[in-house]
Amino acid sequence: DPGKIFGPLLKKQQHSTGKKIIEIKTLYLVRHGESTWNDTFNKGTHRSAFVFVLGYIPGLIKSLLYELYLILSGKMDSWFYDSPLSYLGLRQVDDLAKFLKKYPSNNNHTTTLKVDTNTNNNMNNEYLLSVLRSDPSAPKSKMVASNLRRAISTLAGGFRLRLSRRPEEKILVLPSLQEISRNPDTLSITPPHTPVSASWIDKDSKICDFRSIFTKQLDVSLHTGNKPIDTNGLKRMTAFCDYIFQNLEEDHVVVGGHSIWFRSFFRTFLPYTIDHKSKTRKIVNCGIIAIRLMKTTTTSDNNKNNTVEAKYMIDPQSITVVYG
Repeated sequence: DPGKIFGPLLKKQQHSTGKKIIEIKTLYLVRHGESTWNDTFNKGTHRSAFVFVLGYIPGLIKSLLYELYLILSGKMDSWFYDSPLSYLGLRQVDDLAKFLKKYPSNNNHTTTLKVDTNTNNNMNNEYLLSVLRSDPSAPKSKMVASNLRRAISTLAGGFRLRLSRRPEEKILVLPSLQEISRNPDTLSITPPHTPVSASWIDKDSKICDFRSIFTKQLDVSLHTGNKPIDTNGLKRMTAFCDYIFQNLEEDHVVVGGHSIWFRSFFRTFLPYTIDHKSKTRKIVNCGIIAIRLMKTTTTSDNNKNNTVEAKYMIDPQSITVVYG
């Protein structure tokens, strides 16, 4: 239970003036827009159960025929495998971009926003949106995404104004964020260390130039291909936490990912005594939840070599709905 580890440490740190024993990073969890797989197999919130059931068989036939067309035409694309954003998903991504545009950067304000890690004062939406937009006054943030196309497309389209304003910025692809499931839609179609190809839907979209962003503003140096058979969600979530604390200098990380991965993340790293809806419900398509992730190091009693282990916990008071 993370709460049993961090509870005493938080009390100790409150009364300590020495070296901090807890490190903190703020994460912005961005769920992808609706995918073609979702369109075929999930009801979603945009249609009633009756409409979904009525259209299920015709929709399945349509998707199977389109899959056959993609195979016969020799395109490296798929409706089911590493399923891309659907047309509805693209509209959701566009709505996210418009939401962020509603709150324009204050370019005349050059004072750096201060972060108080002992309170939740900086978990207000004005501050969080400033970080998401990467305003000149905001602290630096890093954008990372799953190696599945729909998560990458969501960050590329939803944060298009940020990326166009910062052409040197790149979205880092992290395989540890790959969705927790063995369904075909959770398997990456992109070979290791290979540029990501825009789907047929992304290519026709007018909301941004996906192909240009994928070519110039995507870092696939860490993309090692599909998740290994001997891995699991817990290992990948822990690997993700290890990576952002050990390798990223930014204290703010924008994370493009998936509903089951995010829900499992809350279940694993929230205190077990906390009954929060994030443990049972999924983030909506293109929704953004901001959290503080804390890290400390301990020596396991069962470890004969006294090896130091990293432990993580989500601050339950920091969970903030930014969008969705």
